[in-house]
Amino acid sequence: MKTKLNELLEFPCPFTYKVMGLAQPELVDRVVEVVQRHAPGDYTPQIKPSSKGNYHSVSITITATHVEQVETLYEELGKIEIVRMVL
Repeated sequence: MKTKLNELLEFPCPFTYKVMGLAQPELVDRVVEVVQRHAPGDYTPQIKPSSKGNYHSVSITITATHVEQVETLYEELGKIEIVRMVL
């Protein structure tokens, strides 16, 4: 994943991930678990259900320290089997 994030962002900075996945109870825990491995901290993710309730959107903001951390988290969050999209 070659991006120009390092040209667009000045580190450290707040960075929000929006993770969309199946509406299962473990979704939030799995997202926080992955984020904790790469950016330890105290997180309070925001959860929004889809209109039909089949999916949940989990927004979580980290303090990003470098571009590799941002890219790694995109990849790792996308590997969670119940996740459908990471923005």
